[in-house]
Amino acid sequence: MKKSFNLSRFDFVTLRLFCAVAQSGSITKGAETCHLALSAASRRLSDFESATGSQLLERSKKGVQLTPAGHLALQHCIRLFQGLERFNSELSDYSQGIRGHVRLWANMSSLTEYLPRILHDFLSSHADIVVELEEQLSGDIARALIDGIADIGVLANETPMDGLTVVPFQTNELVLLCHASHPLAKQKKVDFKTCLQYDFVGLNQGSSLLELTSRVAEKEGQHMHLRVQVRSFDAMCHMIAAGLGIGVLPLGACASQVQALKLKVVSLKDPWAQRQLAVAFNPKRALSPSAQLLLKALTPA
Repeated sequence: MKKSFNLSRFDFVTLRLFCAVAQSGSITKGAETCHLALSAASRRLSDFESATGSQLLERSKKGVQLTPAGHLALQHCIRLFQGLERFNSELSDYSQGIRGHVRLWANMSSLTEYLPRILHDFLSSHADIVVELEEQLSGDIARALIDGIADIGVLANETPMDGLTVVPFQTNELVLLCHASHPLAKQKKVDFKTCLQYDFVGLNQGSSLLELTSRVAEKEGQHMHLRVQVRSFDAMCHMIAAGLGIGVLPLGACASQVQALKLKVVSLKDPWAQRQLAVAFNPKRALSPSAQLLLKALTPA
């Protein structure tokens, strides 16, 4: 029979202490953050480990590190505190007369190109609803929907979304951007295979756009020569303008930068360059009336 621990032995001071120690790598620093004496902090951590029946921290002269069980405990602690913050925020909204709260997670493409207009129209018609919008990677959005951290997600359609209800959203046109002096700048259209002989500027690991282009390169029996990786489309445009490589981006999300930085746009011949974005939600978690209204705004019939 699976053994469970006594939840009544946990308190938020201990859980916050554990998070502080895990993030700082030091019991002393964690104790200072939580305004506890070092001896009291050490006792709380020992009692916490005893209650869970697992070693959560590896102690050494250099500090502390999380064990595998400790990493799992930290994830749940963070989710717990996120839940408490949402609880406080949403109750505060109700006390101020705001009656709806929706957690919307979106990838960079949809956030920069489509959602500003949609949310403007939606919130103009529903002043009593607050939309908590977060920009996240598509894979993280799918996991957040499964875990109940987000209500609705807007993400790349090629993302694994088992267990979620998926509705088509918009189509992104992916194009190649390059400096005016680049050999490809004179082309009107090019296939991605031709591009693979040059250096690339790309997004950081975990980006669905990077995963898509890397997967296509592998199918061609090649790999992308990533010279620079950054966190945003704007940063990609600036790196391309500096002559550090070429990049594949959604045209609508970078149109202003193309003009400002005098970048060259080259159409991609490949069918996958017409990239589908999707709206997703977890059918096992009931959407609030406010979330249902937003879902309808994102997916008009």
